[in-house]
Amino acid sequence: MMAKSDTIVVVGVGARTPLGFDAASSAAAARAGISSIQDHPFMIDRFGEPMKVTRDTGVDVTLSGPDRAVEIATSPALDALRPLLRSGHAAEVALILSTGEPRPGQPDGFAALVNSRLRARLSQYALLEGGGSTASGHAGGLLAIYHGCKSLRSGKAKFCLAGGVDTYLEPETLEWLDENEQLHSEGNIYGFCPGEAAGFCLLAALDTATAYGLQPLLEIVSASTAAEENRIKTETVVLGDGLSAAFQFLFEDAPRDPVDRIICDMNGERYRGNEYGFAVLRNPGRFRDAADFETPADCWGDVGAASGPLYVSLVTEAEARGYQKGPLSLIWASSENGARAAVLLGGTTRPAEPAAT
Repeated sequence: MMAKSDTIVVVGVGARTPLGFDAASSAAAARAGISSIQDHPFMIDRFGEPMKVTRDTGVDVTLSGPDRAVEIATSPALDALRPLLRSGHAAEVALILSTGEPRPGQPDGFAALVNSRLRARLSQYALLEGGGSTASGHAGGLLAIYHGCKSLRSGKAKFCLAGGVDTYLEPETLEWLDENEQLHSEGNIYGFCPGEAAGFCLLAALDTATAYGLQPLLEIVSASTAAEENRIKTETVVLGDGLSAAFQFLFEDAPRDPVDRIICDMNGERYRGNEYGFAVLRNPGRFRDAADFETPADCWGDVGAASGPLYVSLVTEAEARGYQKGPLSLIWASSENGARAAVLLGGTTRPAEPAAT
């Protein structure tokens, strides 16, 4: 652990995915390569076949809109808060929440509605003050972590609950994906399997965690954001400028040690693989093996804004159970709106950097 005054640590995580209703079961299933991809109960694609999706079987298939998102998000949010709740200390928590981008089935104002309803549920257990919501898509959960770190370092918050929730299972959304040729099927192998999930991280400065008697699970070594102009579904050529910049910003203040583990939101769409290839080429020497990356969407489907915080929970579980590949993990995600975000995670056993002489 780097014992710097502005070190930010993860002290709680929560996950709910089509693979499991908590972080431990979701991580175990993903590690085993179990797939939750299945036929949708009633939606048919343009080839006349059932749409391939992943879904939360604990939520009624007829529940829709903001209520469905809140139902998925509540238990993992509480799981992430649990270490603080159990500590016996009362403290204000800033909630920063991201949902999917505005789209058919998820209109403008969706994120604000989910945020207000989730806050109402969580306020029975914790004192929520500050934060906000964004509709940022795939990179959204990582953007929440990025802004959470800024709030903690500026002193605007003592604790930050950063998370994302997303569901593609609205019929309007699925039909829109099908029309855009983004659904995976035998007739479209470069599409993805839409899913739904929620992930949360409770963040605090290391000094605060120590004062409250909370055990750091991971360190946020660095976090970065960038924007991509040549976006997916546009008549442009992908060169990975946005993701390359996000990686460059991420590594500026990071140790020179190579990244041991990479987890990302590649989902079968060629665009995402292409931009990652360019980003790696522009950041040489930073990866132990850039070709050795993990794509959880193969198991739990594309879960949009929930992706980043869920990747944090995967690393947390690996650290806790002793199968983490090494001390440094890179997680990244790309939104259709051009937002790019990346976070570098450090294990709590990583040795401190030597003092400058």
